[in-house]
Amino acid sequence: MQKFGAIFGLLVGLFSIFGAFLAEGGSFHTLFLFTSMIIVFGGTFSAIIIGFGFDKFTTILSLIRLAYFPRKFDVYKLIDNFVELSIKARREGLLTIEKDLNKFQDLFPRKMTKFALDGTDPDSLQSLANLEMRAMQERHFSNIFIFTKMGGYAPTMGIIGTVMGLIMTLANAGTDPNLLIKNIASAFIATLWGIFSANILWLPVGDRLKRCHLEEKNMMEISLEGVLTLQSGEIPSIMKARLLGMLPQKDQLSKLGQ
Repeated sequence: MQKFGAIFGLLVGLFSIFGAFLAEGGSFHTLFLFTSMIIVFGGTFSAIIIGFGFDKFTTILSLIRLAYFPRKFDVYKLIDNFVELSIKARREGLLTIEKDLNKFQDLFPRKMTKFALDGTDPDSLQSLANLEMRAMQERHFSNIFIFTKMGGYAPTMGIIGTVMGLIMTLANAGTDPNLLIKNIASAFIATLWGIFSANILWLPVGDRLKRCHLEEKNMMEISLEGVLTLQSGEIPSIMKARLLGMLPQKDQLSKLGQ
């Protein structure tokens, strides 16, 4: 549903902007001026390469794909897995659950549970988990920052294109009126592409990546709490209540209603 919503929103934005322009008698040929687009997109990409390096620039397409087709973290199944392991651990012993770790879809809960089974104390376990979550956050925020900066660079590049078009208009003042009109159109279309790309392409991708980060962070926090609760020998019903308590209230109600 999230994937459909993101793509639907993008299509609505494209249809609203370009559809309104066409409804007023405009044409695609007028909008898609190569010189204006190369100033905006070329300038934005060059600024990213200069600021972040070419290696970061090459990840843009994969990050866009991740934003629109994010990995799904099933926290309901994660909680059920921890409760099942807790029941088995209380019945047969904590070490007997090692062969059941493959039930976890994600590496983080498998790894943290394995550390607990190896005898890692709760403080060290929490320290390891927090270290990994901080590293994950820094990595994600650096990716999000790329699109935030692109959302700032693009309108500025549009203004540069506008200024260049106006300079050409003034330089050709008194000549062919058709040339003047073309230069003015190029100037304002550069601004259009700068604002459009920032607010429909780059900034929404950054927001989508923030959401992906929060979902992965939530999975890791629930996993850590589940491992610590499992290690302490808490009864399964209390474990389930604690883990469900980390979900939004509407999700808790839907889970409790099952």
